[in-house]
Amino acid sequence: MSLRVQKYGGTSVADIERISNVADRVQKAHDAGDQVVVVLSAMAGVTDKLIALASQASGSPDKRELDVLLATGEQTTASLLAMMLKSRGYKAKSFLGYQAGIHTDHMSGKARILDIDSKRLKTALDEGHIVVMAGFQGYNDDGDITTLGRGGSDTSAVAIAASLKADVCEIFTDVDGVYTTDPRICADARKISTISYEEMLEMAILGAKVLQIRSVEFAKKYNVPVHVRSSFNEEEGTMVINESADMESAIVSGVTCDMNEARITLKRVPDQPGVSAKIFGPLAEAEIMVDMIIQNTRSEGETDLTFTVTKDDFERAKEISEVVAKEIGAGEIKTATEIAKVSVIGLGMKSHSGVAAIMFKALASENINIRLISTSEIRISCVILSKYAELAVRTLHSAFGLDKE
Repeated sequence: MSLRVQKYGGTSVADIERISNVADRVQKAHDAGDQVVVVLSAMAGVTDKLIALASQASGSPDKRELDVLLATGEQTTASLLAMMLKSRGYKAKSFLGYQAGIHTDHMSGKARILDIDSKRLKTALDEGHIVVMAGFQGYNDDGDITTLGRGGSDTSAVAIAASLKADVCEIFTDVDGVYTTDPRICADARKISTISYEEMLEMAILGAKVLQIRSVEFAKKYNVPVHVRSSFNEEEGTMVINESADMESAIVSGVTCDMNEARITLKRVPDQPGVSAKIFGPLAEAEIMVDMIIQNTRSEGETDLTFTVTKDDFERAKEISEVVAKEIGAGEIKTATEIAKVSVIGLGMKSHSGVAAIMFKALASENINIRLISTSEIRISCVILSKYAELAVRTLHSAFGLDKE
């Protein structure tokens, strides 16, 4: 007997027919003798509809009450699946986030999991129940409902798998695994059979939407094997596991593209200790995530400082930067929103040289100008004009031989 945690996304539970298909798959696992915990997202589109309703009720919905409202989406799918399984003669029990013991901080809308008391889940499993959980939600110290942010059901599933010491966490979605790049951009994209936590984390951060970032962090921290697969077929997907020696044989494992980038440059910033803290401190207080940071010496005593943020945060970041620029005596601010970030990722970069040269040469061959560059041990990212993004992805995918078996 093994313990499986299965997570199904919104498209997998979009209507009663698809919930019935999920029930079929859950039954199959249970009939094979496995213990099964099912974590569900809301039906596709429901969360957006609830947000729209909240906006009609209030111009600025209270965050606590918004969490209460949004949590009903997952509550609906969990109860429907449990009803369906019971009607078929199976022991099943649904749990909301607080009933499952998912304890979070107080950050409404993007709460972080602090700990999980999974005693009730273990008891239900020991009694032979199929456990059906509402993903995306938990509770704080005040007993209030909290939600984990977009994609939070992935995090719920991996966290529960870690708490229960599950043998595998299966993430069922509308794609059948992790690909070398987005198949919608590059027809030669190939499904990857195994990928390391590190590579998957970089891919998630850099624009791949297959797994939510925090879920990969949880999986890496607690060594939870994650199987990304389609809920619409029986094919094997992609296993996300610890790094192994053979993974380094491939220099590059994937190419990603993030179109949700905007650039801000502060000109003639005084080259003095503490200036960077004055710039990025207010951005951090506003909960704006800064991605790439590049500093160029302009002349004696002055530098140009460039950074990128998401397009969603761009206007607020620009306003804050304009205020800070005046305070520190910087020059004008330049911005750009028609940009994209293309990246190559691979464990093989740790032991192979020349990756950057191949990347830059490939982009140059298509006359694609690089605006910014950043690197990590297993990743190189370049900011380019967004109109060249798809061409850049296809070019890099070919340059690193990812279109070949």
